Amino acid sequence: MSYMDNYKSKFVSADEAVKVVKSGDLVHYGEFVMNSHVLDAALAKRSDELEGVNIRTTTCPFPPQTVVNDPERKHFIYNDYHFSGASRKLHDKGMCNYISITYHEVPSFYDRGYVQPDVALIKVTPPDKHGFVNLGTSNSFTHAFCDASKIVIAEINESVPRCLGGLRETLHVSEIDYFVEGDNKQLINLPELPISDVDKKIASIILEQIKDGDCLQLGIGAMPNAVGAMIAQSDLKDLGVHTEMLVDSFVDMYEAGRITGLRKQLDKGKMVYTFAMGTNKLYNFLDSNPVCASFPVDYTNDPDIICLQDNMICINNAVEVDLYGQVASESSGVRHISGTGGQLDYIYGSYKSKGAKGLICLTSTFKDKEGNLKSRIMPTLTPGATVTVPRSLNAYVVTEYGIVLLKAKSTWERAEALISIAHPDLRDELIKEAEKNNIWVKTNKLRA
Repeated sequence: MSYMDNYKSKFVSADEAVKVVKSGDLVHYGEFVMNSHVLDAALAKRSDELEGVNIRTTTCPFPPQTVVNDPERKHFIYNDYHFSGASRKLHDKGMCNYISITYHEVPSFYDRGYVQPDVALIKVTPPDKHGFVNLGTSNSFTHAFCDASKIVIAEINESVPRCLGGLRETLHVSEIDYFVEGDNKQLINLPELPISDVDKKIASIILEQIKDGDCLQLGIGAMPNAVGAMIAQSDLKDLGVHTEMLVDSFVDMYEAGRITGLRKQLDKGKMVYTFAMGTNKLYNFLDSNPVCASFPVDYTNDPDIICLQDNMICINNAVEVDLYGQVASESSGVRHISGTGGQLDYIYGSYKSKGAKGLICLTSTFKDKEGNLKSRIMPTLTPGATVTVPRSLNAYVVTEYGIVLLKAKSTWERAEALISIAHPDLRDELIKEAEKNNIWVKTNKLRA
């Protein structure tokens, strides 16, 4: 039987395909914008027939119908490796669990049998002339969980860009048990986040740290977008890309001629990433583009790979930083916001890279519900906050008031440095708290 005959013989309706799911099964959804609305909706129709179905995903950008239809969680238990805005809202209602990870390790969960999925529900491109479907914008660990699943069901969607590798960016039709005709809807576009004057100020400080030939990792958010916009308008040249997430600002930088990748030590000339989220501008740029290379996350995020790229500039956001240098990027107190993701991978990997800088970036203040100005540089982290980057690994912190290096500094020197980039109106209070906590004592100040 030819691969095309094999492919055609596996087509069933979505409703028919999800009949393979049984009570107690572990069902793995696709990741990021490659989640399948079609298969989720079909599975949701079976909620009354099922109990205790465990669903896993990563940063699903919409609330799954399986979860919305089952607020008491009698039928489906929903879990996310890294919260999207939708997952965060579900978690606030007790309808979503977080799975704690260091991102580069996740494929090993499946290789080692820590997670044993029964069914994988994914979204892919139509097959090419060799019989391979493409995983689209989410390489990540999709191949790993599909390999580990007993049954793989794939929605065919003609709007999915064919994202070239790299490595493990495809599945052969022989590796998939059932195919479902999709609705061919465009991938979800992320809303454009407004860039504030503070974001621009932080971005300008970061820009001063970047030189010709550096290799970039950017996260998501208004501030990284501001950095990308400024780089596009700069005269920097021969920048490289080795990043967890590919976003629209990389397209702007490439089209402005700032990115060539010609000075990279690995994957020369390639923009390396593990998943992409943005707008159609990004998705169209990725489609069959040989400049871009999609890799599994145990390559892109492995600190032992990251460190082989000289002059890595890693730019990541934080919620708060305390005077010891501990970084909370995934929770505000006990309220979970996102996840560790690859922040720790890149902070550690970049420190081992020759000429690199791992930057933790945050606005110096926020306003609470009463409108009071509060510092994001804290005496100690908010009670219950999760430490994303421990103080021993934190190197650089950036606010709109400057950049400080924390490595090789004592506790009181770290406190002094961090207070120097806090909001001027809130520095005296931080000094008082530092004294109260025995971080900054009289003898220290005399030496300073």
